[in-house]
Parts: sequence; structure tokens; C-alpha cells
Amino acid sequence: MTTSTTTLPGILFVWTSADPEHERDFNRWYDREHVEERVRIPGFISGTRYQSVRGPRKYLGLYRTVSLAAFQTPDYFKAFGQQTPWSLTNLQRMVDPMRRVCAIEAETGMGTGAWLAVLRLGASAIGQDAQAVAGMATLGATLLQIDGVIATRLLTPDANLSGPLPAERKEGRVLDPIFLIDASSESAAVAAANAASAALGLDAEQAAILQLSWQLREADLHAA
Repeated sequence: MTTSTTTLPGILFVWTSADPEHERDFNRWYDREHVEERVRIPGFISGTRYQSVRGPRKYLGLYRTVSLAAFQTPDYFKAFGQQTPWSLTNLQRMVDPMRRVCAIEAETGMGTGAWLAVLRLGASAIGQDAQAVAGMATLGATLLQIDGVIATRLLTPDANLSGPLPAERKEGRVLDPIFLIDASSESAAVAAANAASAALGLDAEQAAILQLSWQLREADLHAA
């Protein structure tokens, strides 16, 4: 890429299921402690939770940052390295978790939709060069023509920052690009996922569809 990823907006992508026996406490932890704790870290813009209606994992957390530099500060290392007892307990309750720290590229449209489509592009699906990123931006602009599609973004994982969670499988991790499509309706998210899958040569049935649970913005903390 011609642009340094450290200057691009960043996002922490955490996709996981939870131990059914402790799922209620897992959600209480996310809603009452974890999201706010992360959004209070300097450089973090928002924390957003989703729940899958179709996909391999039940819960997705997206934490947007000003840049990838937010994941390399003393404040972040302190929060990541000094977890609360409640955090340590619930991190162990994650089932098949997937943690990625990504640069946001090829962003089109704006806003956060009530529905989200998630497409994993595969290790060789797109090259990490300016031409490939431009191609994803063109695809995103095309998808915006579908009624109800409001934004798309390409997430490119940073191998150095995407360390695994405690319960995450260490072997065979594929740090492939991820394509997000925000939409105002489930039907629009599905239609866009199908169109994107066709354009990229992916299996449309593998695209995950998620519904927004809630979002906390850094600006909300100042308003409280």
C-alpha cells in the first residue's frame, strides 16, 4: 500500500460465541463494563455490539479508533495488560473467538446501519496494494446503489497487532481481509452480501448477517 496503515482509521474486531451456561453474565460484562472501558481509551471513537442472525459466531464487537496508533499507546497496553477480574473471567468464557486489529480502507458511504453483513475475503482474495483497495472502493460504491445500503469498509488486519485472545486457537489463524456492509434493513444487508460475494467469487452462504445491539461513542462519555 502506498499509504502507511498507521495513519488510517483503525478498528478492533472481536467476533465470538459465549459459554451458554454463563451467557447472561457475559453480556452484562460487555454492556456494563467492557465497551465503556475500551471507549475511554484515548484514540477510541466508538464501541458497537452486534448479534448474529446468520454466521459462525454469535457476538461481534467493533471498536473504531482514530488510527492504528491507538493500539500502541501506554493507555491501551495498560487496559489490555491489566484486565479486571470480571474481564478475565469472561474472556475465558469466549467460544471460538476471533480478534483482529485492522486498518480501515476503501470506505464508502457513512453512518452505522441497524444491520451488518460480514464477508471474510480469504488469504488470497485481494492483494494488499493500492489497485486492489481501489477495486474494493469501486465495489462499495456500486453496493451503495442498493436501497438500504449506507456504508462499506474494507478491514485489513495488522499481523503485529492482531494477537489472539486467551481462548482463541493459535494455530492455523488466517489474517484475511474482512469486508463490512452497513445497511438499514436485513433484506438490504442480504442483497448486498449476495452481490458482493458474486463480484468477489465468494460463497454467498458464508457471508454473516448481524443485527445491531447498541453503540457507545466517545462523545457520549462527555455528555453523560
